[in-house]
Amino acid sequence: MSDARGPSRRPDVILLLVAVVWGSSYLAAKTATTAVPVLTVLLVRYAVSAVACGGLVAARRGTRRFTPDELRSGVLLGVTQAAVLVLETYGVAHTSAANAGLIISLTIVLTPLLDRAGGRGPLPGAFHAAAGTCVLAVGLLMSGTGLHLPGTGDLLMVAAAVVRAGHVVLVGRRTADGAIRPLHLTTVQTAVGTVLFLPAAATQLPALARSGAATWGQLLYLALFCSVFAFLAQTWAVQRTSASRASLLLGTEPVWAVVTGVAVGGEHLALIAALGAVLMVAGTSWGQAVERRHRTAPRPAPVPNAEALTGV
Repeated sequence: MSDARGPSRRPDVILLLVAVVWGSSYLAAKTATTAVPVLTVLLVRYAVSAVACGGLVAARRGTRRFTPDELRSGVLLGVTQAAVLVLETYGVAHTSAANAGLIISLTIVLTPLLDRAGGRGPLPGAFHAAAGTCVLAVGLLMSGTGLHLPGTGDLLMVAAAVVRAGHVVLVGRRTADGAIRPLHLTTVQTAVGTVLFLPAAATQLPALARSGAATWGQLLYLALFCSVFAFLAQTWAVQRTSASRASLLLGTEPVWAVVTGVAVGGEHLALIAALGAVLMVAGTSWGQAVERRHRTAPRPAPVPNAEALTGV
């Protein structure tokens, strides 16, 4: 992916676009849930994504069949992903899009704490300091214009961050051997989500049919851009750049959530919440950098035991 003029910048642009799309998804979801119920939003998002992914699979000759591992992993991860989106969508319906995008970034520091399978030993103290900074940031974001009990939406977003971290760990473990194809896995996941949400949202479909063009535009944006495009574009770009660079660019998602919420949604961040936003971005970036150094550091050579040294 390089030529005489140097490495291509296209993967960086694509990854930044994915971060922008994901950041804007919170405002799109919040706006959509003011017009139609949460479960209906999720059903449409999953159903449209499933149809789009299924079409892509069908168009790829010779790779249409799903392996048993793809089916098993897709069902499991489809359930956990559905749990994440339920919490996220109900959460953003009861808080600001900016808060939702910032709080969900807790996933960045929670995931390494849940995933201890790397054999690298305990995370360094700096990582825990970064995680503490994020917790303080969440407290400030929940305080809003002053100290008070946390809102329902903010608490749901914290729960979504915890479940999302567990989902990410499961994805890593189920796909570690590289045998599972991302498009096929996503297709099964979206089909599972459609099946899960259809019974609960079926009675609300007539009202959905009467929704305006703006609502349908938001629903299609969530399905086609925030789900199908973002996932496939992320996979394409990550294969063509370094993991560190991809992580850095995708880590700007909460920034775009704030920008979209304030500039497009007309939201306002009080001074104490703005401080929380700064601390959240700083804490997640710090924790991400510490974890990456810890994960990529060369392992020390094993120390010979006493018997080997003395020849006993």
